[in-house]
This record gives sequence, structure tokens and C-alpha cells, in this order.
Amino acid sequence: MSMSEAADRADTFVPHRYREQLVDLGEIRMNYVAEGDPAAPALLLIPAQGESWWGYEDAIGLLSSRFQVFAIDLRGQGRTTWTPGRYNLGTWGADVERFIDLVIQRPVIVAGNSSGGIITAYVAAYGKPGLVRGAILEDPPLFSSQAAPPYGPGMMQTLGPIFRLWAKWLGPQWSVGDWTGMVKAAPDELPAFLHPGIGFMMGDGDPGAGASATPVQHLKEYDPEWGQAWADDTANASVDHATLLAQVKSPVLLTHHFHITDPDTGQLMGAMTDLQAAQARRLLESTGRPVTFIPLDAPHTMHEPMAQHYVDVITEWIKALP
Repeated sequence: MSMSEAADRADTFVPHRYREQLVDLGEIRMNYVAEGDPAAPALLLIPAQGESWWGYEDAIGLLSSRFQVFAIDLRGQGRTTWTPGRYNLGTWGADVERFIDLVIQRPVIVAGNSSGGIITAYVAAYGKPGLVRGAILEDPPLFSSQAAPPYGPGMMQTLGPIFRLWAKWLGPQWSVGDWTGMVKAAPDELPAFLHPGIGFMMGDGDPGAGASATPVQHLKEYDPEWGQAWADDTANASVDHATLLAQVKSPVLLTHHFHITDPDTGQLMGAMTDLQAAQARRLLESTGRPVTFIPLDAPHTMHEPMAQHYVDVITEWIKALP
């Protein structure tokens, strides 16, 4: 299958609050927005999989008075190029580093949510020296998004089935896109303990709502092969999370929010268990770099429904950076 460019799916997109731009990184064209004074400190926001940059819109409005804020869509998200078979930490990380070099052109604070937080850690570990001033890991699924993690439960029992469902019914790069079939099949193809969350996973984010009759916008702008890369563990092929965390070369803010354990099966429904968060903190501290760990009562994507709280947390931490 050939790569999919934004022009191939132009009718997918809707207008947003900030002007979107494309930069050619070589293999892909990356979609981004830039707001704020170019003389202000640079802050780069990386969304989770299944979310586009516009999940940060409210936060961008609050942050752009203090920073020059950049928000990107990774390959496989939004207007950025979709690349079959090219979804893994190494390629995502290289894309981010190239974006910083070509567009931001100075040291930057990088903040990523969920899988975007793991990519942030990757860039902070393996990017060239001096590239990253600080790394903000917003509720990342460290260890839990590995097929066989060294600590705690893995995603194959929880998010793995969801990602396989998306890949099967939506198809690589939405080549099939049978949303109705997927919604009907979900109760049979997902473990029973995930059934209460079907509306949340395939709706507008309201835990009490049912699945949407048509695809919601954030999933329209997402290549289901992204999730399949995590389900078959090719996303982590270049490095395991313990090795990654022990190589991080910048100060880190690690936040830990959403984690529920199913009482009947003991399976994790959320990003990390407390044990996994504690082990991530231990490995980060082993680098000798400053580490701030903040457990929060917040949704997994805190930056969207709690934008002001998210901004308060990260700006207070950024004040202490050298």
C-alpha cells in the first residue's frame, strides 16, 4: 500500500482554531501549528495516538502568552503523512527530532501525552545532546504498552484487543472503514470487562454514552495501523521501556492519572499501575537528572478537559528548569 497524504483524504478534515501548516521532513510531511512569540521559550506538544493536535487547543491558548507553542500530528495522525508499516518509536522519534531541527531550530521543552509521552521520553533519551531542555510525560503507558513488560500487566489483555478491533474493521489507513460492522462486533470480540467502556472508546469521550453511529472526528484523522503496531509490539521493536528510561538525558516531569483495576479479572484499565509508575520514576532517577513525579486525580488526557490545571502543573515545573 502506498503512503497516504492529506490531499488523498481532504474531505476528512474540519476547521480548527489555529492555522495548520505542513513541513517536509523527507519521508513524511508533518502537520503542525505554531502560536506565540518566537522569542519566548519553545514548547512542543505531542498528542496521544487516536488524538490529533487539536486536542491541545484550549491549552495552546493558555500557554502561548508564555511560550512559543508548537503542536504536531505524528505520522499516522491528522494531515501528516500516513506510512504503512512504519510506526515505531524509532521512526516517530526521528520525525520529532527532524521537526525540532527544521522548524523550532533551538532547544525545546517537549510534552507528550500517553504514547506521545513515550515518544517524548525516546527523544529525550536518544536525541542529540542539548536538543531537549525538559521532558513532560503526561500519563504515559510505560511498561503497560509492551507485550511482555518487566513490571506489572501488559496491554495484550486490555488495549491490545481494542487496537486489533480497530485494525480489523477500519483497515490499514482506513482502507476498509467498516465502522458499523466494528460497533456491532465489539461485544463479541472484546473481553467482557471492557464492554462498559465501548461507548467511551468509540464515542465522544462520555463514559455513559453509547458508540457513535458514525466515526468520531479524532478517529477519522487516525490510521488504525498505529494501534496495530502497539498490539503486535512492533512499536517497541527498537527499544524496551526500561532501557529507554535509563537513557533519558534531560529533567523530567512524570504525571500519573488514570488507572483502574477491574475487580473481577485484575486487569489494568488505564495507562500505568502504581507499581509501573514507581518503577518508571526509579529508572528516571537512576540517570542522575532531576525528576518530578506528580500523581493526579485527572483524566488520561488531562490537557483537554482540564486545560487550566494542566497548564498550571507544567508551567510551575518549567519555572525550575535551567
